[in-house]
Amino acid sequence: MPAKVHGNAQPALSRTCVVLLALTAVLMSTGVSRSQDFPASGPPKAGPVETLALSEVKPGMQATAWTTFKGTVPEAVPVEVIGVLRNIWGPGQHIIMAKLGGKAARTNVAGGMSGSPVYYDGKLLGAVSLRFSTFSPDAIAGITPIDLILEINEFDQGRPVQASGGAGSGRASSGTRGAGSLELANTVSSTENLGLAEQVWSAQNAEFPADPYMMPIETPLTFAGLNAGALDMFSGFFRQSGVRVMQGGAVGASSAATSSDGVGSLNPGEPIAAVLVSGDSSASGLGTVTYNDGKRILAFGHPMFNMGPIEMPMATADVLTVLASQFQPVKFANSAEIVGALRQDRHSGIMGVLGETARMIPLHVHIKTFGDGDRLIKEKNLSFNVFQNQKWTPPLMMITIFNSMFGMNDFALESTFRLKGTIGLGGNQSIALETMRAANDSPVPAPLALAGWVGNKFQKLFTNSGEYPAFESVDLTIELLPERRLAVIEQVAVDARDVAPGDMVTGKVILRPYRGPRIIQPFELKVPPNAQKGPLRLLVTDAATLDRNRQAAVDRNRLLSLNETVSALNREPANNRLYITLMQPVVTAHLGVKTLPNVPLSVLNVMRNTSPDRLALEPQSVLAQTSMDLHSIVSGSHSITLQVK
Repeated sequence: MPAKVHGNAQPALSRTCVVLLALTAVLMSTGVSRSQDFPASGPPKAGPVETLALSEVKPGMQATAWTTFKGTVPEAVPVEVIGVLRNIWGPGQHIIMAKLGGKAARTNVAGGMSGSPVYYDGKLLGAVSLRFSTFSPDAIAGITPIDLILEINEFDQGRPVQASGGAGSGRASSGTRGAGSLELANTVSSTENLGLAEQVWSAQNAEFPADPYMMPIETPLTFAGLNAGALDMFSGFFRQSGVRVMQGGAVGASSAATSSDGVGSLNPGEPIAAVLVSGDSSASGLGTVTYNDGKRILAFGHPMFNMGPIEMPMATADVLTVLASQFQPVKFANSAEIVGALRQDRHSGIMGVLGETARMIPLHVHIKTFGDGDRLIKEKNLSFNVFQNQKWTPPLMMITIFNSMFGMNDFALESTFRLKGTIGLGGNQSIALETMRAANDSPVPAPLALAGWVGNKFQKLFTNSGEYPAFESVDLTIELLPERRLAVIEQVAVDARDVAPGDMVTGKVILRPYRGPRIIQPFELKVPPNAQKGPLRLLVTDAATLDRNRQAAVDRNRLLSLNETVSALNREPANNRLYITLMQPVVTAHLGVKTLPNVPLSVLNVMRNTSPDRLALEPQSVLAQTSMDLHSIVSGSHSITLQVK
């Protein structure tokens, strides 16, 4: 019997050894010892930390990264250093190549992990920031060295307090800022002749090049309160600029820090949200905190938009889960409390300050829905705060306004959208907005065209050559009318073609609507007492035809000041008005934003020699003009020759 027991014990012992050997092999394959898989000290906290110089990084090092897989508490991720790729991110800018284990081996290198700090022997080595390949079964990541990340603070009066390493630590050579393969594409330059609405529409089915061998971990741009159809429509446009959009949770309506100093917020390894839009809908970019010295935050390890100095709210976030995928792994998270403001967006990461406030543009949208007979059915008010930036404010305004209309039960394909409002600027300046949009021959949907029209105004304001605009508020009223309201000028008749100075020209305009009986619109316009004998041209027209020459002169001028830009925008006629103008055969010069009627020939010759690129000439001048709101989008033109006796 004893021999039998002994004999039975031997196979059991062998099985135990096999299991232990297999477990050892698994641990060796992940490249991490058990002591570094689960550091006894727990997740890192805010405060000074010693850094590890890139010169001390060696292949085979067993390190630990910290990132959040659920909630707000970071978890340890084993890291095996593979080696250093020299100059791969630009001259003198090196990247540490590493293999992630633990949960990251299952999820792969996911969007939102950008900035996850990596420690070796208690020293901060760098931040997980890049991924390699798309379908690799291994979670291979690129780590931005901490010295390169700390350079960000040189652009903002100093680096984090006591963040230097020990003897032998040194900075990575900054060299020339980054290799072009990782910079964001400026989509506007290649499509500068298109409006924003056309750019968004054409980008929906655009073919995007295959992902390069090495790329920054995509920053998920998370939208909350956004209709899925609206998100799909804009996803291609944002993708062209290196941003992948997705739906997620919201931040509050305020753009100010909700705590006095943000103490205790955004520890290394915790999720961080960069807030682009807040309020009744929101947009935020998700990443991970790399370093927190108690006041300043460093995160991402790569650029968000590579904009340099910025002013953007900085918030905490709550991770729901990490979607595991070899193709597009990503963190799903809700943005939460605003605790400070981002100040820098650089090649090697972003920097923010706890407790500070970022100014945003308050946007108020009043939506009114009408039924038959222009009967008001319902109305609602929406409020937002939008990030201020030359490149991103126009499309963010556009998607926010578009979603306010598109994501409603009131929306219908045949609806007409009427907008009135103001853009308030500093110095008591304002821009009056008035336009209508309805479905027509263009493939661009009416609400997208309307939102794009507003976005184009911001684009012009930001690109003035004078000064950065100071936005006070944007107030819009958008009315949804139940039918397609289009009216084409078909015929014009006057009661008399022979007139005298001081006479009233009377007549009627016949317009053909999209459906229904023709519209007969009477008009009258007084001939000025100073009208000279001879022919006059009565021009009945839409806004685009009336403004063609002046707009051509404005578009040629690339050096408009802010005041001139505001003046030019306020002079744009509205497309829902019918314009009736008496024109006399005297040359008008459009020089930039200035309209100069009755220009003497000598002055005209001087302008031709000094400002040929800014000058647009029109062989007639306005003598008198009136307009009327037809509550429809007017198109077409017609003219009649009158004779002053």
